[in-house]
Amino acid sequence: MTAELVRGQNHPLSQARLEIRVSAGKPVVAGATLSDEHGKIHGAEWVAHPGAPTLPGLEVSRQAAADHRLAVDLGAMPEAVHRISVLLALPTGVGGPVRFGGLPAPFLAVTGLDGSEVANYTVTGLEAESAVIALELYRRQGAWKVRAVGQGYAGGLADLFADQGLPEAHQLAAGINDAVAQGLARSVQAPRTTDGDRTRHAATPTLGADQNGAATPGAVPPPPVSPYGSPASGAPGQSPASPYATPASSAPGQPLGSPYDSPASGTPGQPPASPYDPPGAPDPSATPQPGSTTGGPVDYSHPRRQTTAPPPPPPTAPPAQPGQPAQPVAGDATGWSMDERLYNQVWGMFEDLARTMAAYRSAVDFADSRMEKELDQALSDPRSRIGGQSEAAREAARAKHTQLVDQARTVLDRDLAQLAAEADVVEPALPAAYARWDNPVWHGYRVPMEIPMALRLGDLHLPEAPQLRIPMLVRLPLERGLWIDSGRADSLDGSFTDSHELKRLAMESAVAHAARLLAVYPAREFTVHVIDPAGSGGQALVPLVQSGVLAGPPALGAAGVVDVLARLTQRVDLVQMAVRGGAPDALPPGFDTSEQLLIVNDFPHGFDDRAVTQLRYLADEGPAVGVHLMMVADREEASAYGPLLDPLWRSLLRLSPVPDDHLADPWVGHAWTYEPSLVPQGSQVLQRVLNQVAAARTKYT
Repeated sequence: MTAELVRGQNHPLSQARLEIRVSAGKPVVAGATLSDEHGKIHGAEWVAHPGAPTLPGLEVSRQAAADHRLAVDLGAMPEAVHRISVLLALPTGVGGPVRFGGLPAPFLAVTGLDGSEVANYTVTGLEAESAVIALELYRRQGAWKVRAVGQGYAGGLADLFADQGLPEAHQLAAGINDAVAQGLARSVQAPRTTDGDRTRHAATPTLGADQNGAATPGAVPPPPVSPYGSPASGAPGQSPASPYATPASSAPGQPLGSPYDSPASGTPGQPPASPYDPPGAPDPSATPQPGSTTGGPVDYSHPRRQTTAPPPPPPTAPPAQPGQPAQPVAGDATGWSMDERLYNQVWGMFEDLARTMAAYRSAVDFADSRMEKELDQALSDPRSRIGGQSEAAREAARAKHTQLVDQARTVLDRDLAQLAAEADVVEPALPAAYARWDNPVWHGYRVPMEIPMALRLGDLHLPEAPQLRIPMLVRLPLERGLWIDSGRADSLDGSFTDSHELKRLAMESAVAHAARLLAVYPAREFTVHVIDPAGSGGQALVPLVQSGVLAGPPALGAAGVVDVLARLTQRVDLVQMAVRGGAPDALPPGFDTSEQLLIVNDFPHGFDDRAVTQLRYLADEGPAVGVHLMMVADREEASAYGPLLDPLWRSLLRLSPVPDDHLADPWVGHAWTYEPSLVPQGSQVLQRVLNQVAAARTKYT
């Protein structure tokens, strides 16, 4: 069954060799880019376009046409390639349309070599754009998926390549446009197949100057070309081999080619087999085809196709049964270490959840708008109100709406089930820095010898799937401070939390975050200071105080505020001067080089104007030299300072002590619900971990 994709939706691919068929109504340029697991294109040689139509596992058209076929062999993709982006662009300088809004919506279909359609996507909503990333094929858990993208660019190919990080974006775009405009690619009819077999039909040869097809005396016949217009082996003007190509055979001096290439036949002039023909298929050149000319059929093959399959990837999970999703495995993402692979896998899960939810919401919105349109049409026609036709039309519109929503929900449930299965195997495998406090990994905790990649601050989920929690990881060292908002708020479950209870929960959340930071850093490489002018956080601070992991007792009153801020401000100044002077080692003897964290409770109690200025200075300049800020504050209580403190709040990452949907996602427009990572009630794991941190500090003193 064909999957009709909407923007953001994905679908698994069960075949390695595919065709991507494009229908645009008017001539467009089709191409593709290859990128790594971070979405980065390493250079112009990672782009397949009319001037360089072949890359390993990929071939695109050399011409601008209304219909295209892109050949893809996922099994031949280099291991470094994790994403294939299919792009369409309007050719410039040929007098055609300049924006997609004036064309029919481009239609793309992903098919098998037998023509069976796997998924299709109609790129709607384009207006002033002249280039668009239509589809992307990407690796996920050892398998490939296709995703509908539809990201358009009004600036054409130059803006598209620049957005993907290519430094030579404008030069590459200009080269592609010149190749199309100057006719560097030979226009050849797209290959067609018969119903009975996979044999390619011969295309009409290029007409000569007399335009009647007669051979011109002394003229050199054109070399055979592939279905996408690439010259055969040894043809004059043949483009150089791709830098990614691998030798097709072990023969000395064998030129490099694409993974579709096979050794050329030893018979002069005999074209090799088509890359789409199965092994043992009859050679189309052996028997003249109906309608063929004296010059023989057009060669639709790659002249040096590689006949051996690429080596399989190392086994990580049991192979999936046909039609069944791949079994998830913890740590199957890319990375140099297990921690890095798990980090990339967690954020891959976040991306998948965001996209599949965006696709579901888009489908529901479409169903709603369609039902409203059909109801309006039914009610606006007076004839439909006679004989009960209006009620029948309404029922039909509602039934269609229900069908569309149910179909979208089925796809969503399928994706959520796969993500839930992945979360079930990933969560138990997380290291302490990424794990919840109730994870058994904390029972075997040991003070680490190196700083981890990231730290877990809580969980994220969406209202349609509250049971699926994605860890919220932030990179270390922290690039910005944290703000635990203790302001009055209504909890999402409908219960009201008073101001005193919320402040207590905010301080407990701050202690849990500080304890986790202390636990994941090596001994004596992270120091915590506390400012608690009114002493209101004393109960929550007991684990930090009793274990002895603080740099000193919590600072009380205005005098304590001045003392701590003066010491940390001086530290920032000294480190900045040393770094700017080119002598980072020229610091006073006994200078503490560890990362510093300042926890401020009950702000702005105990702060005067000078202290507020110093606090803003630490928030702005501190992270660059290892001084971080964690505020536990209610913004309304500091409203007397007016806009003076607005830069302070904006510089901090706002977190909440209770579940709250305040984390906005401008990427796909979601409002993610955040839940803090707190220690379970009655658990002693926090105290045990802090005691081990204190013991390790004593050992290395």
